[in-house]
Amino acid sequence: MNKNHYRSFVLCLALAALPVFALGQAPSKPAPSTQAAPAAPPAQAAPAEAKPVPEARPGDVDTVEHLLAAVYDVISGPAGQARDWDRFRSLFYPGVARLIPSGRNPAGAVFIRSLTPEEYVARASQSFAKEGFFESSLANRMEVWDHLAHVWSTYESRHAKDDKPFARGVNSFQLIHDGKRWWVVTIYWEGEEPTHPLPEKYLK
Repeated sequence: MNKNHYRSFVLCLALAALPVFALGQAPSKPAPSTQAAPAAPPAQAAPAEAKPVPEARPGDVDTVEHLLAAVYDVISGPAGQARDWDRFRSLFYPGVARLIPSGRNPAGAVFIRSLTPEEYVARASQSFAKEGFFESSLANRMEVWDHLAHVWSTYESRHAKDDKPFARGVNSFQLIHDGKRWWVVTIYWEGEEPTHPLPEKYLK
């Protein structure tokens, strides 16, 4: 499998630290039991309210274009440079936002993972300490209606600003406007592979 596929995005460096989960590998069914069904579990308490996110820079969240630019900017930097993770956190809708890498494992089976912003921070911080990572948008296809927005963002990933890209792919951004600002709800992405190249229409 193309190793660069795991290291792409916003995020693919984080994916490299995760175990692969292949869809379709369902657990075997348990044997039928003649025992009486267990009593219903006690009701669980409602989840705690989401932790407040840091205040965003107004210029990061006033338009869809600025929000995407902020995401790419905040994760980019040379090896060992601390990222502004509070700025990163300020871009994601609290309590529901997810970062979702997908792709194929060495056997060709499709996999998908789901990370909270905090899980991404924990994993990416380790990778960014060792290796430079710069990601930028090559082309964006945007749809906006009312408070919803979707952006199909073709990305390029580099280890240094002036390097040739080591990976390309698509980041699918789902965004929401709450009446005051734009938020990231999900970033769902997949890296390009030799067997699944990006169509020409996504490169312009």
